[in-house]
Amino acid sequence: MTGRGRRNPRSTAAAHVPGGAARTAADLTCDGVSVSLGGRRIVDGVSLAVATGRWCTIAGPNGAGKTTLVRAIAGLVAYDGSVRVGGAALDRLRPSARARLVALVPQQPVVPPAITVLDYVLLGRTAHLPPLGVESAVDLDAARGAIDELDLGPFCGRHVGSLSGGERQRAVIARALAQSSPVLVLDEPTTGLDLGYQQDVLDLVSAMCRERGLTVLSTMHDLTLAGAYSDELVLMTEGRVVASGPVAETLTAENLALVTRARFRLLDESGRTVVVPLPLARDHR
Repeated sequence: MTGRGRRNPRSTAAAHVPGGAARTAADLTCDGVSVSLGGRRIVDGVSLAVATGRWCTIAGPNGAGKTTLVRAIAGLVAYDGSVRVGGAALDRLRPSARARLVALVPQQPVVPPAITVLDYVLLGRTAHLPPLGVESAVDLDAARGAIDELDLGPFCGRHVGSLSGGERQRAVIARALAQSSPVLVLDEPTTGLDLGYQQDVLDLVSAMCRERGLTVLSTMHDLTLAGAYSDELVLMTEGRVVASGPVAETLTAENLALVTRARFRLLDESGRTVVVPLPLARDHR
């Protein structure tokens, strides 16, 4: 965001990959994934595929099952069906092996307030450590690289609990990037960020997705941002997929009517679809 004098995240991402060395490319596929919680079906037979180096966003109203789906992919809730990364069935892997394939940025992360930013981001390297192992110079370099990418250098020694909401969210994303997983799953990644930082974070993820072959699955409420940054869009409601495909073909008035009763107008801005919410008509008599 040039107004704050910060560097262009796209050019930074091209020069350095958070997480250090090589990152194995991998695609992500879900086949008939269902999740039941408390006797209620939250996710119902969801299938989707995200190719290597592509970005897919899941959108839909609150309660559509978006967060539950990404938690299932990350191994945090039990599910029926199949989730594979690069052909490997995730439910057959140990947690550390799964974490080396999928990094999750949760919507409401639990962050120890007394830990420093550097030590918190280093936690992203846990999956790469041997039992009882300690971080190496490679792990430290990976953490510092991710910190630099998210413009957190001045906060390295500060406690996470002292950060603002937006700064804390960037630390959470930096931890996920330090994990060096080929698949990055983001649940509402711009929560707590102002517009400039939203663009910075999404620009960075977009650059890494295309230039480094990172496979990205995200959830977003902002359909304009989803349309601007994603390659594919999946629309969910009541736990099911109601429309999916390339953004230009999926972000239509007909499809949006399936997932929202809001009033809106769709505009074309240089080939990108912009969703403009409209106020309810009022009687001004």
